[in-house]
Amino acid sequence: MNIAESITIALDAVRAHKLRSILTLLSIAIGIFAIIGSGTAVGSLNNTMSGQLAALGENNFYITRTPMIQTHDSWRKYRKRKPITYYQAKELQKQLTITEIISIFNDTGGMTMKAGTLSTDPDVNLIGCNEHYMITSNLNIEEGRPFSMEDISMSRFEAIIGNDVAVKLFPSTNPIGQTIRVKNQQYTIIGTVVPRGSMMGQSQDNFVLLPLGNFMRYYADEWEQSVNIIIRPPGKDALNASIDEAIGILRSVRNCKPWEENSFEIQTNESLTQQFSSFTESLNIFGLGSGLIALLAAGVGIMNIMLVSVKERTREIGIRKAVGAKKSWILLQFVVEAVTLCQLGGLIGIFLGFVGGWALSSSIGITAAVPLDWMFFSVGVCTLLGVFFGGYPAWKAANLDPIEALRYE
Repeated sequence: MNIAESITIALDAVRAHKLRSILTLLSIAIGIFAIIGSGTAVGSLNNTMSGQLAALGENNFYITRTPMIQTHDSWRKYRKRKPITYYQAKELQKQLTITEIISIFNDTGGMTMKAGTLSTDPDVNLIGCNEHYMITSNLNIEEGRPFSMEDISMSRFEAIIGNDVAVKLFPSTNPIGQTIRVKNQQYTIIGTVVPRGSMMGQSQDNFVLLPLGNFMRYYADEWEQSVNIIIRPPGKDALNASIDEAIGILRSVRNCKPWEENSFEIQTNESLTQQFSSFTESLNIFGLGSGLIALLAAGVGIMNIMLVSVKERTREIGIRKAVGAKKSWILLQFVVEAVTLCQLGGLIGIFLGFVGGWALSSSIGITAAVPLDWMFFSVGVCTLLGVFFGGYPAWKAANLDPIEALRYE
């Protein structure tokens, strides 16, 4: 039995019956495309998320009122939590001894910035922060200077702007020293931030930083809206100790009873990455489910093609048996042909999946990832598909009576 000959026969069958073969191969390609495409998208998102968190600092941990990534029903549990107030955050900053890099911030979106006769669209993110925010958020000054401790403690009317705001309001002048209006307050620009581009289709440069005191006074209710905290320990060895100390201080400041659970969330980069991975897993499951359904339909098509092929080559099978071909040879021949058809469709699907995943990743500004595990899985699925759905036609061919087969016209 010559396997190479069986593969050649299968490819000849594809050329001889183009329409029938194309429809079947298209079904297989669509199924594999769904599997590879979803795997590429999920891998790209997970890699981007991990890269972004690593860039912010591997040792950072975050204190928020509610989890950053929530399930559909979890808001019912967390909506009753009291806000983490500005006062509580400052008490934590004052009492924490293991590290001095503690970022406190709050933000609101949909703001309009004005300078002279120019104004931005109402989509600017306004962020109130302390002097450590730029360090923990991996922001770098392009021109000017960052906030000093005095700027924050004295709530000076100063601002640092992102590149989108600078281009919109000061297209032909240096923004340093200029003023912008945020609602009824004016702020002097002391710095601009190095552009970071977009991620997932959203600009990372469309923001304005203000001293946190001004933000809480004019743009947020200090006692109703919660602040967020980022803490960077001096090293990875100090991470757990810093978390324990922060929990103890904040529980005391927020009057948590010993038997009560924390009324705030502590999240590390590792835990956020795991949460995001579990969140994107649903996309993988959807792609896998859709792909397997398409492959099931394609398998029926493969069986039909092979049954027709057996019928068309009945006389050929009779001749082979008459000259001594064994049942196992004929069985293997038709199974190999079915697997070859499936693998051909699978290769097309893998190619389209990579192209589709790369196009999607490029369109939303993330780095594409090649899911080698899903590629090998797809090859295995195509092999099983050919064996399973090509098995019955192959068995039927192998059990043809040679005399009846030779009489077939």
